Amino acid sequence: MPTNLLQKKERVDQLFSTDVKIIQNKEVFSYSVDSVLLSRFPKLPSKGKIVDLCSGNGAVGLFASSQTKAHITLVELQERLADMARRSISLNHLEEQVTIVNDDLKNLLEHVPRSQIDLILCNPPYFKASETSIKNLSEHYLLARHEITTNLDEICRVSQQALKTNGRLAMVHRPDRFLEIIDTLKTYKLAPKRIQFVYPKVGKEANMLLIEAIKDGSLEGLKILPPLFVHNEDGSYTKEISEIYFGKS
Repeated sequence: MPTNLLQKKERVDQLFSTDVKIIQNKEVFSYSVDSVLLSRFPKLPSKGKIVDLCSGNGAVGLFASSQTKAHITLVELQERLADMARRSISLNHLEEQVTIVNDDLKNLLEHVPRSQIDLILCNPPYFKASETSIKNLSEHYLLARHEITTNLDEICRVSQQALKTNGRLAMVHRPDRFLEIIDTLKTYKLAPKRIQFVYPKVGKEANMLLIEAIKDGSLEGLKILPPLFVHNEDGSYTKEISEIYFGKS
């Protein structure tokens, strides 16, 4: 690996079920299980156009790239994170398939054609800007986790504009905002179709929600998928999560 691809305090992590490598910096941004699960949640189109909103260091879109030939556009506001994503694209030799856009997602239609996107992936800021958990966060994590520069309403609005009819939006979010998510999707004619709650382990409350919606789809036919548990009682990964991270044995 060329040494000039890494900056101070950066490292390279790999999702071992794929060959994809991601440049990380724990002081700036590192992907976690939510990004990995989101990249595997929707059925990816075999070709066409995919957009990864709030892409951070590009983990979701880059992990998805190993499962499709579709062109993937990463959209990230923070220049530092977009630069990490750009270098990860180079590290994986994906320049022909994956593009990084360093811009506010509200400007998405300046970079992709209206009503022509097959799938939008989004790991958005989870917390409202008014929540008090903003203390002791770096600027990078603050913007990634809190609705300061974008919010759920804007993400759904922009997605509705960019998606083709029957195109899909797939998000990972917090269960405590479930009803708000459903209402906002419906406001923008994005019909929820698949939902899966994710639990740290058996006996614990869900701490993640995966949801997929279809543009201009019918409100009938919603599927609630079986619960997904991340850890066994001993702290090891469950079989389902282990296969996502490391592949089938």
